Amino acid sequence: MSKKVVVIGAGFAGLSAAAFMAKAGWSVTVLEKHPIPGGRARQLSENGFTFDMGPSWYWMPDVFERYFAQFGKKVTDYYKLIRLDPSYRIYWNDSYTDIPANYEDFRKLLETMEPGAATKLDKFLAEAEYKYKVGINKLVFKPGQSLTEFMDMDLVKGVFKLDVFTSIKKHIHKLFKNPRIRQMLEFPVLFLGALPENTPALYSLMNYADIKLGTWYPEGGMYSVVQGMYKLAVELGVEFRFKRDVTNIEFQSDSIKKMICNTGEDFEADVVIGGADYHFIESKLLPAEFRSYTEAWWDKKVMAPGSLLYYVGINKKLKNVPHHSLFFDVPFDAHAREIYVTEEWPHAPLFYISVSSQTDPHAAPAGGEAIVFLIPVAAGLEGDTEELRKKYLDIILERFAERTGEDIRDNIVYCRTYAHADFVSDYNAYKGNAYGLANTLMQTAILKPSCRSKKLKNLFYTGQLTVPGPGVPPSLISGEVVADQVLKHFGN
Repeated sequence: MSKKVVVIGAGFAGLSAAAFMAKAGWSVTVLEKHPIPGGRARQLSENGFTFDMGPSWYWMPDVFERYFAQFGKKVTDYYKLIRLDPSYRIYWNDSYTDIPANYEDFRKLLETMEPGAATKLDKFLAEAEYKYKVGINKLVFKPGQSLTEFMDMDLVKGVFKLDVFTSIKKHIHKLFKNPRIRQMLEFPVLFLGALPENTPALYSLMNYADIKLGTWYPEGGMYSVVQGMYKLAVELGVEFRFKRDVTNIEFQSDSIKKMICNTGEDFEADVVIGGADYHFIESKLLPAEFRSYTEAWWDKKVMAPGSLLYYVGINKKLKNVPHHSLFFDVPFDAHAREIYVTEEWPHAPLFYISVSSQTDPHAAPAGGEAIVFLIPVAAGLEGDTEELRKKYLDIILERFAERTGEDIRDNIVYCRTYAHADFVSDYNAYKGNAYGLANTLMQTAILKPSCRSKKLKNLFYTGQLTVPGPGVPPSLISGEVVADQVLKHFGN
C-alpha cells in the first residue's frame, strides 16, 4: 500500500509538491479552503472582466519548462506563451521609458542615457548570467537544513563572483551614474521584497531574467499556469478536496496523526506538507510544544511588502498604455522608507498597473479594459478601511490620468479592492503579507524558516515563507525541494 501525504493548500508550491509526491508513487490528497486551486494566484471573473488576483509577471520561463519536463511534459501542453514587447514601461515625472524586449535595443537605450553604459551593461549581465546559472542550478535547490549543503566546489570557488556580501545597490551604483538607469536596474529586486541596499548583489541574476530571458504572458493569464499545474497533478493521480479548511490537528507522540477540516472530515497521513501560511500553521494549528519558532522570533523577521490592490474594469479602450507599467513618478526613497523603516501608509506611493486586456482581448468585454493597480505597502499596517482604500485609489487614478493622458474615473464599471484584511481572511497571511519574507542576507538559505518541522518528524513546509523564497518560480522549486526532503526521510 502506498504511503499517504496530505498537502495543505493548492497554491503554486502546494501544487508542485503534490505533483512530485505523486510522481514518487505516494497517495496524495490536497486540502484547499477555496473552491478553486491557485491560492494567492486565484482568478477573479466578474461582469465579463477577468483578473489575475495575485502574480501577473511571468519571468524565468526556463524554470517552468524544467518543472513540466520532469513529468515528461512541455509548457505548450498546457498553455501558450506570448513574449511582451515592450517588456514593460516606466513612467517618470516628466516622460516614460519603454523597456524593449530586444537586447541590442536595450543597449542602445542605455547608451542614449549615459555614454558608455552599453559596454558596462554587457559586463553587468555577463556576471548576472553566471549568478543566474549557479543560483538556479546550485543555490535555490538547497533545502537549507545544514551549512554542509553549500560545501560545493563550484559554490566555494565562485563565492566572490556571486557577490553575496555586496548589496545590489552598491553593485549597480559602481557601474552606472544615471539615476534612471540605476532605478531601472534596481527594480527587479523589488520582487524579492527588500530594499536594494539590503539585497545581496547575487540577485542581479534577476536582471538577467528580466533583460535576457524576457517578460512573457501566458495566454489566458497567470491562472493558465495554475490550471496547467492542476491538470498535471490530476493526471498524476492527486486527489483535490476543495472547500476544506484545516481547523484542527491530532497528534501521536512526535507526529501528526490526522487533520480535521471545517466539514467535520478527518484525513490521516504518513506525512503532512504545509503549503498554507507557515506562521498560521505553527501558531493556530500546533500547540506551543510543537512549534519550531516563537512569536518573538517571527516578529523580528523582515517581511516583504504587502499589497493594496484594485481590480478595475472600464468601458473604454486605452491608447498607448502597455500591458505592464511602473509609476516611478514620485521619489522612490520616500516610499521605500515608509515600507521598510517607518512602516506607515505611504504619502506619495509608487504603483504598478497591469492591463492584461492589452494582450488578451478575452480579459475584458469588447471596448473595455481589465486593469489591476497595485501599491506596495508595509506588512502589518493598522487602519485598512474602505475609506483609506478609496483615498489611495483617487490618488493613483489622478496620477494615472496625468502621466498617460487617460482619465478613466468616469469609465469605471467594476471595481474590487483587496488589501491586508483580505490577505488575512483569505490566506491566513502573517501580518497580511502578500509576498512572504524579504530576501535579505540574514534571511537566506539556512536562516529562513526550516522546510522541515523541528518538533514534528512528519511535518514539512513549502511556499514563500520557507526556502527558496518569494515569487512564482521559487514556489515551483520550493515544492520540489520539500518533496525531495520527504522522500529522503520517508522513502518512496
